[in-house]
Amino acid sequence: MLKRISIGELFAEFIGSMFLVMAAVSSIILFTVVLDSHISVAILANAVTVAFVLCALIEIFGPISGAHFNPVVTMVMAINKKIGAMKAALFVLLQIIGGITGIIASHLMFYNEIGSLLSVSDTARNEYIFFGEIFGTFILVLAILILVKVKSNKLPIIVGLLVGGQLMATSSTMFANPQVTIARMFTDSAAGIRPIDGMVFILMQIIGALLAYATYRLIFSRFQLQ
Repeated sequence: MLKRISIGELFAEFIGSMFLVMAAVSSIILFTVVLDSHISVAILANAVTVAFVLCALIEIFGPISGAHFNPVVTMVMAINKKIGAMKAALFVLLQIIGGITGIIASHLMFYNEIGSLLSVSDTARNEYIFFGEIFGTFILVLAILILVKVKSNKLPIIVGLLVGGQLMATSSTMFANPQVTIARMFTDSAAGIRPIDGMVFILMQIIGALLAYATYRLIFSRFQLQ
């Protein structure tokens, strides 16, 4: 089983996850700390940055690993029998390591402003914000499942636009990704999240992903109403 898992696939998930987190965190640091922009401007810049970078990363690494970069995407692909359990577990591990590496890289680029490579966030994101993660993850995972099913050649641009748009349209600013959530627990920038809130975010993301998979199965069900 292990012999069927290419090092290239794992490395693609690592690199893609790293640069995804760098895009999400570095843009916030640049606009809030370096450029001293209002948080509303930073969120707009963050949405555009993540959309552009995610689109490019999917186009680059999609043919290699499928460009998951997201444990809940890997989870539903495993449930849908698109990848095996061992590969899924290794993908998730490399995604998490890649995300944390992305935080270190972001902090290194802005070390004069941040002053540390890793630090535990105390930024609260709680209460009704949690529901944003269910909705954001639901539409992201459902879109990916449907686009893969219909063999769309526009998946990178559609997913990029969807994430960028939802980042500005959800109360949680669209984490929708457990590895990104874990990584953002280790930055004290405005992009961070308290570990206790991050754990709830991850639970909401799993719920959203499972609801998306159930909806996907319903959409493509062979049963017809008479």
